[in-house]
Amino acid sequence: MAKAKEVPCKRPYELGKRLEQSDRKRVAILTAARKHLESNGMVELTMDALARESGVTRQTVHNLFGTKIGVLEALFDRLALDAGMDRMRIVMQQNDPGAMLAGFVEVFTDFWAKDRLLIRRIHGIAAIEPEFGSAVEARNRRRVVAATRIVERISGQSNKEKQKEKIATLWALTSFEFFDAIAEGCGNVKDAAGIVLDLVNKALL
Repeated sequence: MAKAKEVPCKRPYELGKRLEQSDRKRVAILTAARKHLESNGMVELTMDALARESGVTRQTVHNLFGTKIGVLEALFDRLALDAGMDRMRIVMQQNDPGAMLAGFVEVFTDFWAKDRLLIRRIHGIAAIEPEFGSAVEARNRRRVVAATRIVERISGQSNKEKQKEKIATLWALTSFEFFDAIAEGCGNVKDAAGIVLDLVNKALL
C-alpha cells in the first residue's frame, strides 16, 4: 500500500508571521504614544489617535494593550529596558555590598537620565491618573524591595530602626524626582548621577 504523501504543516510558520506582525504593531503603537507624550502630553493621547498614527485599527490597539493606561505601562517598561534596567538582576547578585550599592544607583540614574523629560511627563500623568499612578507606584515598590536587600547586606545585624532609616534614604535618593531636581540644578545628567552616588555612599557606607 502506497504511503500517503505528507503535507508540510504551515501552522508554525504562520504563527511566527503573526507574532512578528504583532511585534511590529506594538512598536508602531508605542512609538506613536511616545510622540504624543513628547508633543501634546495626555490630552490628545486617545485610542483612535494611536490607531490612526500607527496604521492599525482601534481594535488592534485594544487587543494588544487593553486600555490607554495599558499603552502607557508598556511604554514605561520599554523605556526601562532600553535604559538597561535588566542589569539589575546582575547587580543584585554581587557579593560585595559596596559594588551592589554602586550598581543599584548606576542602573537607576542611567534610566532617569536617558529619557528624563519624557519620564517627567509620565510621572506627571501618574499624579493625576489613579490607575496609571498605581502602576508606577508598583514599580517604585520593587525599588524599595531591592533597596531593602542592599541595606540589609550593608548593615548586617544592625538596629532595625536604623535599617528602616537607611532604606528610606536610599529609596529617596534614587527616586526620579530627586535625580530630576539635581539634574535641573546642575544642568548635566552625568554630574547629577555622580552627586547621587556620592550622597548615597555618604549616607549608607
